Amino acid sequence: MPDAPAEHAPQEKVPPQVRQHPGRGGRIVGRFLGAALVIIVLALLVAVFAYWRLFLMPASDVATGQPVVVEIAEGEDSSEIAETLAETGVVTNANMFRREASKLGLDAVLQPGVYELETGMEYESVIARLAEGPSPTYVTVTIPEGWIIEQMAERYEAQAGIPAEEFRSLASEGAGEFGHAFLESNPTTSLEGYLFPKTYEVEEDMTARDVIEMMLEEFALETAGIDTAVLAARGLTVHDWVTIASIIEREVSVPDERPLVASVVYNRLAVGMRLEIDATVEYVLPGTRPRLSNEDLQIDSPYNTYRYGGLPPGPIASPGMAALEAAAAPADTDFVYYVRTGEDGSHTFTNNYTDFLEAKERSREVVP
Repeated sequence: MPDAPAEHAPQEKVPPQVRQHPGRGGRIVGRFLGAALVIIVLALLVAVFAYWRLFLMPASDVATGQPVVVEIAEGEDSSEIAETLAETGVVTNANMFRREASKLGLDAVLQPGVYELETGMEYESVIARLAEGPSPTYVTVTIPEGWIIEQMAERYEAQAGIPAEEFRSLASEGAGEFGHAFLESNPTTSLEGYLFPKTYEVEEDMTARDVIEMMLEEFALETAGIDTAVLAARGLTVHDWVTIASIIEREVSVPDERPLVASVVYNRLAVGMRLEIDATVEYVLPGTRPRLSNEDLQIDSPYNTYRYGGLPPGPIASPGMAALEAAAAPADTDFVYYVRTGEDGSHTFTNNYTDFLEAKERSREVVP
């Protein structure tokens, strides 16, 4: 008999195998990260472009270092100012200017006015300039040595727009309104002689008072180093000194003669002689003349040193430094006369009347 079939043991069910695909998950993650990276890069590029466009992109293509005049109108805010600066090429970018001004805390104090700037300036430099305000406008005015108040008034009006009458009135009548120590011995109301002759930078909008104060301060500065010990020794005041210096200024053409004329003035004062100086009479006469007439010498004025003894009431012009120094250091002579005998304006000096008369005759060949 055939053998009976053997009993088969029950078999375990084996779940169907899942087919594995190695690297699939990694590729998904990689794609995600790649896409994210692309997005980030694009976002950065957009941000960089936006930053460049907002803060770095030049507003105009202008060569640096070129002078440019910019006017900032009253009431303009920092945004409008920034646009103007960028359009004219003063700064590269308007937004960057606003940001820098804000960082410095100066965006609200930028001042209106007309500025002389340059293209391609650093932001900080422009901001500092605008915060300080525009530079004042100046006019150069030269006041020559030997001028009087009237001449100064006319020049200041013509060149600086200061009304001549305003200057003339204050300079002639307002000496007491200025508190300088060197004016203490001035018994007059006039500042004649104290308005120092020089070239001045007159700021726009300066008044006659401002200009006069500037000239008085210059007088103090220029004369501070002059030794005036001679005044006390001779019983003279600062006002006397300036008066003598003004006479020297008007009388002398040849520089070396200043101390000599000073010595004549001092010698005459010392012995009580009248000064008899033409320049003092000319000060109160209208116009100019080559030689004074006998009628001119009769004019009744305290400035007529042919009629009145001592010094005139005050200076007859604004003396320069050389005349002021000569008046403080007269030559040591016994001269009491001088008369012009040279075509160059030089004088002959004498200590006696006879020689003076001879020199005076020679002078007629020079001055008819």
